[in-house]
Amino acid sequence: MVFRVIAAPSQTLISWWDDKSDIDLDPIYQRKGQVWSEKQKQALVDTVLNGFDIPKLYFADFSLLDSDLNPNRKKYAVIDGKQRMLAFFGFFEGEFTLSKDFIMFENPDLRLGGLAYKDLVSSYPKIARKFENASLPIMSVITDDEQKINELFIRLNTSKPLVGAEIRNAMIGEVPHLIRELADHPFWGRTRFNKSRGQDKNAAAKLLLLEHAGTFIDTKKRQLDNLVTDANKNTVVLTVDDLDVDLALEPEPEPELESMEVTAGEVADAALDAENTDIARSADRVKANLDRITKLFIDKDPVLAQQALIPVIYWLAREAKPSTLTALRPFLLKFEEERAINRKRPAEDTMRDLKLNDFELLARSSNDQQSISKRYSILRERFEKFYGTFTQS
Repeated sequence: MVFRVIAAPSQTLISWWDDKSDIDLDPIYQRKGQVWSEKQKQALVDTVLNGFDIPKLYFADFSLLDSDLNPNRKKYAVIDGKQRMLAFFGFFEGEFTLSKDFIMFENPDLRLGGLAYKDLVSSYPKIARKFENASLPIMSVITDDEQKINELFIRLNTSKPLVGAEIRNAMIGEVPHLIRELADHPFWGRTRFNKSRGQDKNAAAKLLLLEHAGTFIDTKKRQLDNLVTDANKNTVVLTVDDLDVDLALEPEPEPELESMEVTAGEVADAALDAENTDIARSADRVKANLDRITKLFIDKDPVLAQQALIPVIYWLAREAKPSTLTALRPFLLKFEEERAINRKRPAEDTMRDLKLNDFELLARSSNDQQSISKRYSILRERFEKFYGTFTQS
């Protein structure tokens, strides 16, 4: 396998912009969507205009090597530096301006704050050329080994605040591919939680883990990573660092969790024995269940606003008779309304629903096996009262 990392020939920002069609900015190991705020983008342009260095960018260079890793047939694919390239291109294309308080250090008297790139070109051409002619420190990665690219991406980002979903997405093997396929399902367009940091992949991974286990188990970072790596051990130590934070419209605080040691059997016998089963079939079952329920919801449905609820709703639909599914969304609307009313009641109010109180407390540790199981039991009991006996068995 070929693997070399060399300095790329010097190329100006404007020439990269002119050649942007040659760059794959969204290979599979990249973060999903725009992550940087406008303030961060403005700060990067400020850095360039004021002559400060920026960290190296890493591009997979396919101009020197014909590789199967280049399905989009581009000359380059960004390994590290996507957000910086998007910021540069965005400034060229007028998506944002210089910050209001921008100062040009070499001439503080210039009033450049709030100006767009086109304004610099027309009124301050020397400043515009300084931006255009800035040279990026780019390293070319020449390889036909996908594992090397993925490993480099993870190594470059281990000191950055990558979330578990992004790191798992960069891993090699069948499971990340299956997770990406599940995250592309139309169902996620019905959900309303934040997906900018791969949280749709995170939620899809949890469904795959539960389906593969065939029962309720922890869906924390370590269990999700083990699903990808098959790094199964007899004993797993869980700490607060193992939690994935669910992004919701109204996130609830997570309680402090003490470190605890549990055996693999206590965590998930079924999941740890899953290496003897077909993970692709588990993914097919997830797809089939998502197919059943997608049509029940509307785009950006308020009843699907919290990622923490998705596994519980999924399992409820999984166990329901097809004839009961039309009642699922009306039930969830009523359930969320009852939750909202109950939350507003004072703690000492005798009208407070104790089961809903339990549901709220359990939701604060939404990735725990016990939380998923007990919330499912509460939701199922309420649905049975709403509709009647519903299970397939």
